[in-house]
Amino acid sequence: MNLFPQNHCLICHEVILPDIGWRAIFSIEKEQLICPACDGKLAKIEGEQCQICSRLLTPVDVQFRHGDLCHDCFRWEEDPNWKGALDKNHSLFLYNDFLKEVIAKYKFRGDYVLAKIFSELIKEKLKELTPDLLVPIPLSEERQYERGFNQAAALLTESGFTPDNLLSRVHSEKQSKKSRVERIHLSQVFQVIPEINVIGKKVVLIDDIYTTGSTIRHAAKLLKEAGAASIQSLTLAR
Repeated sequence: MNLFPQNHCLICHEVILPDIGWRAIFSIEKEQLICPACDGKLAKIEGEQCQICSRLLTPVDVQFRHGDLCHDCFRWEEDPNWKGALDKNHSLFLYNDFLKEVIAKYKFRGDYVLAKIFSELIKEKLKELTPDLLVPIPLSEERQYERGFNQAAALLTESGFTPDNLLSRVHSEKQSKKSRVERIHLSQVFQVIPEINVIGKKVVLIDDIYTTGSTIRHAAKLLKEAGAASIQSLTLAR
């Protein structure tokens, strides 16, 4: 019997050395999916944050803050067309160079198994949020065929949840190819699937990255107009 089977890090593929000790032998440990080195490169968002988008406010110059809101969210909320569309975004990690590479492997190079890394944190956060509906940001048919899976829906599935596919999306240029201004002024690319009832429901949108907030807000606005009581979002990165 092998008390210490070898696990390999899902990110760097190095062997994860076991915690050797009496506690490790006689307790049921959670499966380690990534090594301590990779885990240390994931920067959790902690500290003073924008009350809408979770942007860290500590490093932001005072001229780009408006009380407990960052300048971007303040501008969104000043616009009567967008005010209140998104109640709050929750992001787990800062979008640093390391996470950027991890998400690229997951999203663009088809490394689906990486979704497992974030499952426990997603479970914990969704337990706090107590949503009625979990809605992944959809891909167009063309983009989903190209990638092989919807990265937002996969995060939910690997966390033990069933996605509520309430939205469809028309094909457009990749968000990663657009400038910040182009993303903010994005035309509506979503549609609510007919005969889906969201009236009075607490909805949480799921996506991989929150950048300008335009994609999330377009989806949120449609669902609010369809009668949803509240719209929050959960993303891996901010």
